[in-house]
Amino acid sequence: MLQKIQAQLKAPKGNYNSFGKYKYRSCEDIVEAVKPILAAHECHLILSDDVVMVGDRIYIKATATIYKGSELVGQATAFAREAETKKGMDESQITGTASSYARKYALNGLLAIDDTKDADTDEDTAARNAPVKVERVTDPMLVHKIQSCIGVDELRAIWKELSPEQREAHSEAFSEAKERLS
Repeated sequence: MLQKIQAQLKAPKGNYNSFGKYKYRSCEDIVEAVKPILAAHECHLILSDDVVMVGDRIYIKATATIYKGSELVGQATAFAREAETKKGMDESQITGTASSYARKYALNGLLAIDDTKDADTDEDTAARNAPVKVERVTDPMLVHKIQSCIGVDELRAIWKELSPEQREAHSEAFSEAKERLS
């Protein structure tokens, strides 16, 4: 069942980061794309968060679970660390940002999300002819560095130091930081 859901899912990158000039998908994009597929298979998705303390740092543990009735179809978890402080954000917003990030990566793991392009674009043709890309895992230390930026210039300096693969892997962290700093 999970394999069928994964095979049918196409979650386009529906957002654009004008700072880094790239497209990305959000947790909400993934959920909206999978809902009709789940309904067709009479399944449902549950997303949940737990707050976990590791040393003196707080992490959000997100779990994405698919059920068919009461039968477990599949489950994945992901973690995101809360920034100690974020300029212009209160504590609930900091937690919400970490939750969204962790949920997105739990969904990516559960649904085997790849970089398939929309079928009706030139990008799709290029993607089909390109070598297969290995999905990059985010570097928690780099995410923390991005989240700790206190100005857009500092964020731009970090961006310039990264490879294209690092930029792609950390696109959501950059988007969130830019939004917070703007």
